[in-house]
Amino acid sequence: MNKGAAIALTVAAVAGALGAGYWLGSRGTIVNEKSPMAQVATTTAETTKKEPKILFYRNPMGLPDTSQTPKKDPMGMDYIPVYEGGDEAAGGEPASANQIKISTEKIQKLGVRTETASLRALDKIIRAAGRVEPDERRIYAISPRFEGYVERLHVNVTGQPVSKGQPLFEVYSPELVSAQREYAIAARGVQAMKGADSEAQGGMKQLAESALMRLKNWDISEEQLKALAKSGETKHTLTFRSPVSGIVTEKKAVQGMRFMPGEALYQVADLSSVWVIADVFEQDIGLVKVGAKARVKISAYPDKVFEGTITYVYPTLNAETRTVPVRLELANPGLRLKPAMFAQVELPVGDRGQVLTVPDSAVIDSGTRRIVLVQVKEGRFEPREVKLGARSDSYIEVLEGVKEGEQVVVAANFLIDAESNLRAAIGGLGGHDEHGNAAKTDAASPVANPAATGHTPSQTAPASANSHAGH
Repeated sequence: MNKGAAIALTVAAVAGALGAGYWLGSRGTIVNEKSPMAQVATTTAETTKKEPKILFYRNPMGLPDTSQTPKKDPMGMDYIPVYEGGDEAAGGEPASANQIKISTEKIQKLGVRTETASLRALDKIIRAAGRVEPDERRIYAISPRFEGYVERLHVNVTGQPVSKGQPLFEVYSPELVSAQREYAIAARGVQAMKGADSEAQGGMKQLAESALMRLKNWDISEEQLKALAKSGETKHTLTFRSPVSGIVTEKKAVQGMRFMPGEALYQVADLSSVWVIADVFEQDIGLVKVGAKARVKISAYPDKVFEGTITYVYPTLNAETRTVPVRLELANPGLRLKPAMFAQVELPVGDRGQVLTVPDSAVIDSGTRRIVLVQVKEGRFEPREVKLGARSDSYIEVLEGVKEGEQVVVAANFLIDAESNLRAAIGGLGGHDEHGNAAKTDAASPVANPAATGHTPSQTAPASANSHAGH
């Protein structure tokens, strides 16, 4: 073998060895999947693959406004990104922009309770204050229609019960005595002139009828007139009797006093039936119907409920109290109800059948709109604006916004509403850690880079604690 051939053989051997080494090295690198470089590459790939997709950006204050690109609201707060799968950068909110998501632990702490929106009849009861008054149609005044003097009193105290026809007082009047004499003379003249001509008899009859009419106009009773016509004797005094059974509610007569025509000497009220005047507030008066039944409670008889009927709604409104008087009629056996007694009146109104209702505690009234929180699923709530109708003591009719069978929040709804607004506000500022979702931060963020602001982690911790305490 010459020298050239030996050199060529050596070069070929070295080249083969290098190729085999390179092939074994490359194969070893691929097979060794547990190497640090392989793990970093795999983690990076998985992170890139699992990064959620942003669906849209929602208003940080919970308003129904979304955007496909990042933007700020009029107050300068960033819109919050909503990711695919229902995750948000600031608190794990649902994919729907108007839903609120709260953890089970938070729900238990807030004491959230729900109730089903269902159909029921709204039997509202209007409560009003009232007073007992005598029936105006059962009040009688005894007023002589002539001038005279009180000769004698048979009933001499106010409040005394009297029966119909019972003597009240006796009066003397010169005019009355003169009228009685005229009638007695005319009556005797009619009897004496029976044999005279018709013209004379007619004139005497007219005179007797005129005297009789004068006595009737003075409220002289038929018994007294018959006795006068029969005996022909005039009486010095005239007795006035009670026209009805009742109570003497007013007495002005004093024995020996002089009275003038039309002066009321006695007033008698029949209290077997009384009125209750209830003051109903202006907003409820449209529900009150004449003929409806009502319940009346009197402080003097706490265990007794009186039943009455609405007979009249007055056409006037008290401008100071904004109430309308409503009149009820009540039977008063035993005269237990006294005029001027204070009364509590309950007026059941409004039976329109079955309507969709929610408890009144479920409605959040902001003054401009009414909101109800509906539980979409466990831990997820949706605020809805509702249109309300009639109300009862515990339930409200819902005309729009909620469907039958949906669960509405009846307890802690104000806390949920406050929580959602607070989360939206903090989320718009860039972070909210309470619900386990940290906001994205960069190197310029004071939280991510304490050194950038000159604060140590120990200095920033109290601020984080305060932010949690705010909830």
